[in-house]
Amino acid sequence: MSRADTAIFSARTLSEWVRDARRCTFELVADLTDEQLIGPLLPIINPLLWEIGHVAWFQEKWVLRHALGREPIRPDADALWDSIAIPHDERWRLPLPSREETLAYMRQVRDRVLEVLERSELTPELAYFVCLSVFHEDMHAEAITYTRQTLGYPAPTLSLPVEAATASEEGPLPGDAEIPGGMFWLGAMPDEPFVFDNEKWAHPVEVRPFAIARAPVTQAEFAAFVDDGGYRRREFWSEAGWQWRERVGAEHPVYWHREASGRWWRRHFDQWVPLEPHRPVIHVNWYEAEAYCRWAGRRLPTEVEWEVAAAGEPDASGARLAERKRRFPWGDDPPTPERANLDWRAMGCVDVGALAAGESAFGCRQMIGNVWEWTSSDFLPYPGFVPDPYKEYSQPWFGDHKVLRGGCWVTRGRLLRNTWRNFYRPDRRDVWAGFRTCALWR
Repeated sequence: MSRADTAIFSARTLSEWVRDARRCTFELVADLTDEQLIGPLLPIINPLLWEIGHVAWFQEKWVLRHALGREPIRPDADALWDSIAIPHDERWRLPLPSREETLAYMRQVRDRVLEVLERSELTPELAYFVCLSVFHEDMHAEAITYTRQTLGYPAPTLSLPVEAATASEEGPLPGDAEIPGGMFWLGAMPDEPFVFDNEKWAHPVEVRPFAIARAPVTQAEFAAFVDDGGYRRREFWSEAGWQWRERVGAEHPVYWHREASGRWWRRHFDQWVPLEPHRPVIHVNWYEAEAYCRWAGRRLPTEVEWEVAAAGEPDASGARLAERKRRFPWGDDPPTPERANLDWRAMGCVDVGALAAGESAFGCRQMIGNVWEWTSSDFLPYPGFVPDPYKEYSQPWFGDHKVLRGGCWVTRGRLLRNTWRNFYRPDRRDVWAGFRTCALWR
């Protein structure tokens, strides 16, 4: 948050967010058995019983204990849910409270935070830490959703508005957007109500003209790469990418399966569905995206180029970038269902040709929502980086992660803006990630 003299968000808005985030967390695990709430020990997920307790612990730590100086609700809370202190594999061996005890703790934390928002003065510091706890929970809600996908659990049932994905079958969106060069302010502006430390602060960068795809790579386009032997042709893969491919035996995207007839199917949670040709390819990692680009004679955009295509505008001549940048691709107004596929609304991706109202100034579509997009850039700090109070959010991951941009169909709309930076290791293909490409000529 900008930490101004007055809180940007009202107590009423923050209360609504606290209730909504916790309700979604409850609903995301409500149908799972006690055995499913633990699940197998895998390096890419957490035991869900631990994870839901962790989001409440994080809220208690930063809002009730850090901002307000209160004593812990549970004396064993740090020993159970502190993700920095507890090694990943140890989380399956902890003496975790039962499901009922965990849910009771989550309600207790929520109710105490709501009571504070109702009865106390909303200072900028308190507003900041409530926001931090809500957005942290939103990110874990996305992680819980991809855990359900990873483990083949059914799609979650949520009380949020849901629209049939078939309502957005709008086909492909071929072609590139031509982006002029010029000076661009990369990163968040100081008047942004809340930002994470890795977005701080906007700084000038010089951008060369480039051409970027108007839409992400589709399942049909990626299938052509697979069918052309792309996973077995060494010339398309970097050294690190080829080592990964051989180590895991990858022959196609992780949740794809080909019938004897040659028809491709994709696993969506616990259901197998035919490939949807015009929807973005999803659950591919950075190495797979890089190999596809080499096969297609293209390249991944840098994160600077991605943000320019999403947030930039042409000047009056059209030959240079204007100084102004947009908060969202379509402008400064928040996301709506007509602009972006977010908040589990379609319970999956929609066609890349859908949601024309969400286009950027240069005609790029779905740069917010639908599918996270890999960039070529390493996750590094911006000039003058200073960690925020939650020091472990960004700093430990600089250097060995790649930047993703834009959000996906699961991401909460309140979380996003054009400057938001996600980051994962290049071998991760369990997350809701795809990519768009750039022409090689510049």
